[in-house]
Amino acid sequence: MLDNLMDLIRQNAGDSIVNNPAIPNERNEEAIQETGNSIVNSLQNALSGDQAKDVLKLFSGDADATTNSSLVQTTSSDLQQRLQDKFNLDGQQASGIAGSLIPNILKQFANKTADPGNNSFQLQDIFNQLSGGRTSGLDMGGLLAKFKDKLDTDNDNDVDLQDIKGMFSGQGGSLMDKVKGMFN
Repeated sequence: MLDNLMDLIRQNAGDSIVNNPAIPNERNEEAIQETGNSIVNSLQNALSGDQAKDVLKLFSGDADATTNSSLVQTTSSDLQQRLQDKFNLDGQQASGIAGSLIPNILKQFANKTADPGNNSFQLQDIFNQLSGGRTSGLDMGGLLAKFKDKLDTDNDNDVDLQDIKGMFSGQGGSLMDKVKGMFN
């Protein structure tokens, strides 16, 4: 998964990194690596924290998961800070790079994972790597299918904050508690 993710980042790094005069050409690969590290670290932190629902939502095919989610914001902020620290970029430069790369890469990452004709990203492999192998006995595809089918928990024909609250709340053992337990 990591090699494929890095290839995906390289494919999208053109104007943001490779052709960006703020990042010296000899450090392009380092900037690409930092982008990959930001994505992987943010996904791992989300799975072990209170954002597991955002990771599941990302891979469920929900378009908002790659544009308006806290996961995208967290990952973008992480990359922005890394770029500022490693490349001495100002906040605006680093924000511009992160803002152009992260939503697009996460969207492509999720779409390629969801595409049954694309074997470059396998949902089970992704979760196994992100969780350090703790999901190897679970059918993540099956779990995600159940998750996707149940997104509209209030049956109002849209998926909104009320649906997410309904899905992940419950007495002593909600789905969220079980999913979070897999990654802790």
